[in-house]
Amino acid sequence: MAKNTGKNYRKGAVDNRTQLDLDPKNGKFVKRDRETGQFMKDDDQPFKGVAQ
Repeated sequence: MAKNTGKNYRKGAVDNRTQLDLDPKNGKFVKRDRETGQFMKDDDQPFKGVAQ
C-alpha cells in the first residue's frame, strides 16, 4: 500500500494500478485498473507511484 509522506513524494507503489502510454500521437499516459482492466484517467505527465 502506498503512503503519502507529506513531503511531495509517495512511499511505495500504488496497488492494483498500472499506467501505459497508449497513444503516441498525443503522448497521453493512461491509468488502468489491474483487476478489471478498465481505463480510469489520462494525463500528459506520468502518474506518481503507479507501475508502468
